[in-house]
Formats: sequence, C-alpha cells, structure tokens
Amino acid sequence: MSQRSFSITPVPPFRLDLTAWALRRRPENAIDRWDGRTYRRVLMIDSQAVEVAVHQSGDPDAPHLEVLATGFRLTVRQAEVARVLLERMLGVRKDLRPFYRLATSDPRLQPLVDEFRGLKPPQFPTVFEAVANGIACQQLSLLVGILLLSRLAHEVGVISARSKDGPHAFPSPTEFCGVEVEALKSLGFSTNKSQTLIDVSSAIRDRHLNLESLVTLDNQAALEQLVKLKGVGRWTAEYVLLRGLGRLDIFPGDDIGARKKLAHFLHKKEPLDYDGVHRAVADWQPYAGLVYFHLLLARIKKTGAIV
Repeated sequence: MSQRSFSITPVPPFRLDLTAWALRRRPENAIDRWDGRTYRRVLMIDSQAVEVAVHQSGDPDAPHLEVLATGFRLTVRQAEVARVLLERMLGVRKDLRPFYRLATSDPRLQPLVDEFRGLKPPQFPTVFEAVANGIACQQLSLLVGILLLSRLAHEVGVISARSKDGPHAFPSPTEFCGVEVEALKSLGFSTNKSQTLIDVSSAIRDRHLNLESLVTLDNQAALEQLVKLKGVGRWTAEYVLLRGLGRLDIFPGDDIGARKKLAHFLHKKEPLDYDGVHRAVADWQPYAGLVYFHLLLARIKKTGAIV
C-alpha cells in the first residue's frame, strides 16, 4: 500500500461541495462520496483501484485542492492520471466568466447563478461511465438509477486496496467480461438494460467501439453515433454529451425531471415538451447545460443536503 499527494489549483471561483453534489446527485450514491468536507472516489487506473480524497482549502475566489491518492504500489504515472481525471471530473479548468456575464443580463437567471457561484460543470471520468449512467436511469427515478449504479459498482467493480470492506470503483468494460444478463437482473436491471451494458462493454473490449473518440465530433455527429447503440435513445445520448463529453450547450430535453424544474423556474403554467425546452433555454446558449446543473443543485438544496 502506498500514497501520493498532489495539489490542483482550479480556475476561480470554485466550490468543491457544490461540484461534488452535482456529480453525486443523491446521498445514496456510493461511488461519488462527500462527507461535508472531503470528496472521495475509487478510480480505475492501469487496471488498479486507486482511491482519491480531495479537500478544498482557500475560499471560492482563491481555491486550492489537496489530493491524497492511495493504491497498491502507486506510481508517479498513476498519480498523474488521477490528477487528469479529477481535473476533468471537477471541471477545474473551465473558465465560467462568460457565463457569469450572461447571467448578469438576465434577471431570472442571476439569482440562481449567484446562489451557486463556484459550481463547475462535472463530467464522469469516462464516456463509458456516462453511457452506463444514462442506461441505468432510463425511465426510472434518479434515486432508483443511483441505487442500481451503486449496486453495480459493489458487485462488479474492483474494491479499494485500502480495505477489504472499502468502496468499489465503477466497473470498466474489462470488469464486465464474463458478467451475464441474469447477474445484472439480480441487481435490479431490466433484461434490455443488462444486455445493453454487456454489449457496449464487450464492443469496447474488442475495440469495435471507441467512446472516447466521440470528443472529436460535433454534437450532431456524436449524437448520431450514440443512438446507433442498441438501447441508447435521444435522452441517453444527450445525457452523455453533457456529462460525458462536457458539451455545455446541451440541456437534455427529454429529461422529465429537468423539464419540470425548468418549467417551475420559468413560472410556466403548462408543461414543457422537447421543443419547448430548447426554445426556453435558447437565450442562455452556449451555457444551457450549466443551467441544467444549477437547477439540479437547487433541487438538492431543498432536501437540506447543501448548506
């Protein structure tokens, strides 16, 4: 067992608590963990489980992150990969000053943005994990989807080297090798979702599918590639564009919960449909996805999780 520490200096303003909550979404999330002070996660790096603990020092306008990485014979390279993944996951390099300027010109948006100033747009560490999250949460409540994903990590993911009873990493396509549909159904996944997860992970392992290469495509081309995957529809594809590829102009228009939050925020008397969502967020482009995250935090704050 070994440990390596390093620091990250985000582009200000930055608040780790808000960004961690945008990642974890629900307190039941056993993969992305937040104890009120430290964000913890097990990452798969070079086929090894590496646990990271991230703490913020300094206020939002002078942020500094201290990271402790723990693993078995942890190398300098693995620590550097952990840094790169955390920078992606926590959005620390995103400069949101243009978004803040946009908000000052919109009396509806500015109070929401001011309330959650320092939130950075989160991303999953891999596009595969974004796809798996989208698949798990299809046509289910967020709570149920998060529970399914937590069970999946516990049963299929690699355990932290820190403890025999420690947390698990989210499974990479490699860990899905040999997993059967019935095993995933026993966790609560439907037959179709189970088969989709197995098929996608198998295609990645066999190098027939490279989800990370989608970063080179524009939104429409990436969307078209994603919906070619059996079991991936428009909602999942847009979810992946936002949370997996960091496309901040994407507000998933088929997300029923997000639609309701947006309609309530805008004091709409009638529900919004897909086209209505896109008309409603047009004035906020190219940052509609950031508004999505701010509305998510507003809902989480109502539960008392954010103080």
